[in-house]
Amino acid sequence: MPELYVSWSEYHQKIEILAAQIYQSAWDFNQIVCLAKGGLRVGDLLCRIYDKPLAILSASSYGGADNRIRGQIEFSQHLSMTEKTLGNRILLVDDLVDSGISLREAILWLQDRYGNEIAAIRTATIWHKSCSEIAPDYSVDYLPDNPWIHQPFEPYEQVTPKELASRYRRLAEASG
Repeated sequence: MPELYVSWSEYHQKIEILAAQIYQSAWDFNQIVCLAKGGLRVGDLLCRIYDKPLAILSASSYGGADNRIRGQIEFSQHLSMTEKTLGNRILLVDDLVDSGISLREAILWLQDRYGNEIAAIRTATIWHKSCSEIAPDYSVDYLPDNPWIHQPFEPYEQVTPKELASRYRRLAEASG
């Protein structure tokens, strides 16, 4: 499987490109829903750029060695949001669409719980892999060779709090 390595600056630039793409479509959404964990950063930045309310739908489908094994998708029971009601024109965001199952199931989850209140849902991701069964409405990069994407926050999945405490204790001792 090919692999794609993404730096923090590339990651943020791609979110900005996504924001511009959505803007250029002139679609007037009034709610952002992000799929957590992967879509948290995307949703957070789009929420700030557009000044729209953010709701979070927690989902989990990967596990195993290096979080590379796809399992059955599990969603939280409720959306996390500060608004009293969910907007009716939803921009559903995630970092990538791989198989498409998470995005498809998230749409069904929203329609099942809020269907009477939702007028439209559009989807946005940074990356769209060709193996996906659905295509997002907005995406920055189409990946025909379906690479494994190494995102800049992955090192935090390999470090423990104890290792960080040890690393920063040595730095404090060296500077003090």
